[in-house]
Amino acid sequence: MGQSLTTRGEDYAQWYNDLVLKSGLAEYAAVRGCMVIKPYGYAIWEGMKEVLDRRFKETGHVNAAFPLLIPKSFFSKEAAHVEGFAKECAVVTHYRLKNDAETGEIIVDPEARLEEELIIRPTSETLMWNAYKGWIQSYRDLPLLINQWANVMRWEMRTRLFLRTSEFYWQEGHTAHATEAEAVEEARKMLEVYAEFMEGTLAIPVIKGIKTETERFAGAVDTYTVEALMQDGRALQMGTSHFLGQNFAKAFDVTFLNKEGERDLVWGTSWGVSTRMMGALVMVHSDDEGLVIPPALAPVQVVLVPIARAKDDNSDLLKAVEEMAATLRKRGLRVKVDDDDTKRPGWKFAEHELRGVPVRLAMGGRDLENGTMELARRDERSKDTFPLSEIPDRVVALMGEIQQNLLDRARRYRDGQIVRADNFDQFQAALELGGFVFAHWDGSAETEALIKEKTKATIRCIPLDGQGLDADGAGACVLSGKPSARRVLFARAY
Repeated sequence: MGQSLTTRGEDYAQWYNDLVLKSGLAEYAAVRGCMVIKPYGYAIWEGMKEVLDRRFKETGHVNAAFPLLIPKSFFSKEAAHVEGFAKECAVVTHYRLKNDAETGEIIVDPEARLEEELIIRPTSETLMWNAYKGWIQSYRDLPLLINQWANVMRWEMRTRLFLRTSEFYWQEGHTAHATEAEAVEEARKMLEVYAEFMEGTLAIPVIKGIKTETERFAGAVDTYTVEALMQDGRALQMGTSHFLGQNFAKAFDVTFLNKEGERDLVWGTSWGVSTRMMGALVMVHSDDEGLVIPPALAPVQVVLVPIARAKDDNSDLLKAVEEMAATLRKRGLRVKVDDDDTKRPGWKFAEHELRGVPVRLAMGGRDLENGTMELARRDERSKDTFPLSEIPDRVVALMGEIQQNLLDRARRYRDGQIVRADNFDQFQAALELGGFVFAHWDGSAETEALIKEKTKATIRCIPLDGQGLDADGAGACVLSGKPSARRVLFARAY
């Protein structure tokens, strides 16, 4: 690539931006606050979609597609929902352009104002629940398990590629159930699906928890979350799953005839993850040399580089490289042969390192004579030479080994950055070092807001049991000193 990156130690935010741009993941769009996801970045997103979509279908969900535009009146039906999204909505007011008679410029036709303004979807609860009213008549129509892959718009003043853009891509699941227990089970189940995906595919360890009332999704009864820690010590909300209670059913009059022959309101959930996960992938695993992509998601898992000499007949060398590539493809690997003779081998090595290819194989004339190849692994930046007969088995085994190594490495870092604080001085000192702070909170929104004001830290979640973060029991709030039922997880976050 020929371009050096800002190092993480120099400026972490600039390192991230440099890496996203120079590795070819994305670039800024002509539309303010939006981005263009380039082919390499989109291939990684497609890999995420493929794994998640398969898992959704295994759990009984089906895909559908709903309109991009939502009537403004729909938002007014659920008060908490409209309050939560009102400041982020982009609004369509007219349906036609025309040429100005005096200047010839294209202008909005003032005569073409819409009778009712339309909102570019920030999320689809209102539109989907309006449809569900006609889809659900009796308990036989439940559960209704719908997912949508879509783009959404939430107007942002301060943006960062993948992490916070006005338009982004995501999936949004919206389900309806006959009972409260079924809906809660669904919300918890999808949280587990997300956690398994993030740890198993993204190799990113997450903490599962529930949001406070202040932090929960607008219109939800409970919001469940998966939280991860980036290399700069800041937290990132990776995905959320919401138990909506009967709030949207009430707003859109979605009822069903239950088994007892009585009319009842359905119970709802919604859940989603987005291209924000791309930003997490960069920030959790990558280094000062470039991307580090887990093999499960790498568009190219193995790149083979023939080291040819212009004055030599390289046909045997290229044939050996292509044969190895064919063997690896038969083993189910995604393989690229970089035989571009306009680039030097060193340039190619740097390029593929920057793009995070998990394994690189190189072969020169001496390797051909000896029947060997050089194997380099991206996660440890190590290399060694092996006989050709050993390469296929070694590379296949390395896919799982690298995947596990990245998860283990990220988990060691994360666990080393979780600090217990018992008073406000300890709390502030821990935050300055970065990472999660596990501390008591008195449960009040006032204290939560005051802590945020004083430290810029928020409660990321109240951890669910069984993750080693629930052992202390009752105590005293780090700020107010009032009784606290248990510790919660604080951090400064993206």
